[in-house]
Amino acid sequence: MRAKKGFKLRTVVGEQIIVPEGKENIDFSQIISMNESSAYLWEAVGEEEFTPKDLADLLMKEYEVDEDTALIDAKTIAAKWVEVGIAE
Repeated sequence: MRAKKGFKLRTVVGEQIIVPEGKENIDFSQIISMNESSAYLWEAVGEEEFTPKDLADLLMKEYEVDEDTALIDAKTIAAKWVEVGIAE
């Protein structure tokens, strides 16, 4: 999977959110707030292809978390990104 083009992470009033950019996302009416770890992952993968395992590896590298927990969290995050339309 990969992050969809046209969505950028921005800090607005101290909160990290995903904002749409470009004509293809003009009807986007949902604000997506990111916590620290999901914002880290979003920035880390950029526009590159990634798998939940890649996200889990990044989580383990950045945080003190075991592999099973990291993979569960990574799968949840990846599924949520697809669900809200910012990754495909």
